Amino acid sequence: MSRPVRVRFAPSPTGPLHIGGVRTALFNYLFAKKHGGIFYLRIEDTDQNRFVPGAEEYIIEALNWCGIPFDEGIGKEGKYGPYRQSERKAIYKEYALNLVQNGWAYYAFDTAEALDKLRAEAEAEGKAFIYNHATRGTLDNSLTISAEETQRRIDSGEEYVIRFKIPTDETLHLKDIIRGDIKFESNLLDDKVLFKSDGMPTYHLANIVDDHLMETSHVIRGEEWLPSLPLHVLLYRAFGWEAPEFAHLPLILKPVGNGKLSKRDGDKLGFPVFPLEWKNADGTTSSGYREEGYLPEAVVNFLALLGWNPGTDQELFTLDELVQLFDLERVHKAGAKFDPEKNKWFNHQYFTRQDSEALAHQLSHVLLEKGIYKPIEYITEVVGLVKERATFAKELWNLSDYFFTPPTTYDEKAVKNWKQETAAIMEQLINLLQNTLDFSSSNLETVIKAWMEENNIGMGKVMQPLRLSLVGAMKGPHLFDIMAMLGKDETINRIQNAIVKLS
Repeated sequence: MSRPVRVRFAPSPTGPLHIGGVRTALFNYLFAKKHGGIFYLRIEDTDQNRFVPGAEEYIIEALNWCGIPFDEGIGKEGKYGPYRQSERKAIYKEYALNLVQNGWAYYAFDTAEALDKLRAEAEAEGKAFIYNHATRGTLDNSLTISAEETQRRIDSGEEYVIRFKIPTDETLHLKDIIRGDIKFESNLLDDKVLFKSDGMPTYHLANIVDDHLMETSHVIRGEEWLPSLPLHVLLYRAFGWEAPEFAHLPLILKPVGNGKLSKRDGDKLGFPVFPLEWKNADGTTSSGYREEGYLPEAVVNFLALLGWNPGTDQELFTLDELVQLFDLERVHKAGAKFDPEKNKWFNHQYFTRQDSEALAHQLSHVLLEKGIYKPIEYITEVVGLVKERATFAKELWNLSDYFFTPPTTYDEKAVKNWKQETAAIMEQLINLLQNTLDFSSSNLETVIKAWMEENNIGMGKVMQPLRLSLVGAMKGPHLFDIMAMLGKDETINRIQNAIVKLS
């Protein structure tokens, strides 16, 4: 690398952080850590009309929850601060004026009404109005009026904007780490507004000035910013600055069909698209990965593989492994389809690897709410038996309820297997269990299987009704593990209850 790696995540605080934004932050984080660089957060809040209270705090909390905290930014001030653009607005005017003085920009006094009229007239002729090299010489700007008249109108308080003057008849050959060589024709570009008379810069000016002043080495951002690339590169040229390297990440697509995954898709299709829960202005709530029970490690692992390929069949990665393997040149150009079921698969993989005792403490809160008191050691053993079947902690109770309360109902389909002779077989089994001193899982399996073989009783005649008696349904882990956990008295009681209710 020609200069130290400094990359940024630069969201606007206009609402909750979309999962696509989280992936952008993640790729910046991985790239920075891979190259021993700095990952910083800059809040781009120049558009105060779209500012949403609480959004900035949400962004910071989301990054921390995902385990990808920034090195510099709000609350972690470094020598490049402040890190909110609204606190830097005094900086931008100087740079906008510099562009005007050097012939790279000009003042434009065209009113919104005048521009709307031009657009309507062009539309009526089946054309599109563009403020560019072909039209700027006929419009109300400092290119068509004298310097004295321009200054007089500014001094009188007339509203104006400063527009960038795109060069004419130039083919721009630009490089993107992911997409390779890209070509743009300057004559197809419009003269973007850089600065407004209210003292606020537009995104384009503030973004480039801040990236330069904060010594950003690489700009890793979403594909939607690709059309802005020629303007941004030209701005660097106009200022005489070295441009950072650019990498435009592929879109995250809807699970079905084409199109970018939107904030509305999650609620519509039943999965989160935000890292954390968000309360909307209308009183509704959008679900978040954290509140839905997803583990941050699983979310990060899933997002890392949306558009990036490690080059192997491996799917599960620690954050350290992702850092070591991450390479922008292995990021795809094409959009990556969001798969909610694969997302759950990742969570299942990480969930089953969690410490059983830690999960037991979560389950214990549910038990206490139900008035059930059991030692944490017992709950831990239960969790160890059922967690392989769970994807989220909230599923543990439904998977293990029979360990804590006897069944009061029995699965209708399974009851059909309770035959006329079943009660008698279960009575024999009770006698066997009453005389079994070692009630460990392994001994129970040995004793009961030997009894069945000795009496020529088929496996289905015992195992299905026995599981139904203990659990109430044909579910659960190894049957003899359940018996050992319940103990002799409770096991016998449940079999007796089933005989009474089902015979």
